[in-house]
Amino acid sequence: MSAQLLDGSSLASKVESELSLEVQKLASMGKSAGLGTLLVGDDAASDGYVRRKHEACARVGIKSFDKRLPKDATEADVLAVVEELNNNAKVSAFLVQLPLPSHLDSDKILQSVMPAKDADGLHPYNLGKLMMGSPGPIPCTPAGIQRLLVNYSIPIKGKHVVIVGRGLTIGRPLAVLLSQKAPHANAAVTAVHTGVPDIGSYTRQADIVIAAAGVPGIIKPDMIKPGAVVVGAGISWSGKRILSDVEDSVAQVASWITPRIGGVGPMTVSMLMANAIKAAQN
Repeated sequence: MSAQLLDGSSLASKVESELSLEVQKLASMGKSAGLGTLLVGDDAASDGYVRRKHEACARVGIKSFDKRLPKDATEADVLAVVEELNNNAKVSAFLVQLPLPSHLDSDKILQSVMPAKDADGLHPYNLGKLMMGSPGPIPCTPAGIQRLLVNYSIPIKGKHVVIVGRGLTIGRPLAVLLSQKAPHANAAVTAVHTGVPDIGSYTRQADIVIAAAGVPGIIKPDMIKPGAVVVGAGISWSGKRILSDVEDSVAQVASWITPRIGGVGPMTVSMLMANAIKAAQN
């Protein structure tokens, strides 16, 4: 068996085409969408992520606002830029690129983002809405994973999903999203993490395994039930090479799998564009 690919790049292109039409509809009503980013420091990976977000804005037709501060910026400096973006009527949504330098209080800064402009869906108010099943911005990577599964007609309802990872940006919100009594959800979800002994005893029971631990190769072929669907959402870096949480050889066991490059990443960016446009529409 060799798994079929969950191609996020081609789907992201399709989503961007759909979003371009929404931008045109906004323009016909005299409105526009604007996405702001705030990058603190000179981390190469974060710089690359921010650059790709602005490139996507250009493709979709969204105005973009690129704010940057040095790595030794004070909390007051960062909060001042957040307040500037909160008050800028041309910015419909924005994000603070994570991780922030260690001397900054990430929670305090994220909570200073106006909930209505929360492009990442990570403000406590919006995470609370997700928990309640109320409409609001959904964290981008979980939303992208769900859209990817739906696009390739992967059944979710009633299936056993095992998520490896409990982070704020993927694991925790994804567990809530896929377990909701809602379309394209309603799964039995198990969340495990690197502190759990014998992760494989859980993943071998899963119909869908989603790896979001940020540990290279943590998911190996003997941890996957033959025919299961495997999504690699966690990545690490070795120099300029991206390392997936999922070993390449897992493709010989799974029925569907994301590629190491061009799987979840492009979908995360397209869902960010979607959140910015929804914020403008609202």
